[in-house]
Amino acid sequence: MLDLQKIASFTDYFVICTATSDRMLDALADAVLEKVRETHHHKGRVEGSPQDGWVVVDYGSIVVHLFAADLRNYYRLEDLWHEGKVLLHVQ
Repeated sequence: MLDLQKIASFTDYFVICTATSDRMLDALADAVLEKVRETHHHKGRVEGSPQDGWVVVDYGSIVVHLFAADLRNYYRLEDLWHEGKVLLHVQ
């Protein structure tokens, strides 16, 4: 999780994940949508598709980026937003 509160005006946090297949991207997106809806009663806005290799679930203050490995390496959001503070890194 990347804290962007003092850097970006459009969101407070990025959550960035990598999936190993289209099916995993789809499953991760579904799980995020379901769990946040159940727990916090928020509906996210989804952009992209698993076949494109990048799915974004936008909750306003939190934006979840789900990547295929090659696209995550290409876009390197952590480097682009390097001024943000890493709050959690799981490998």
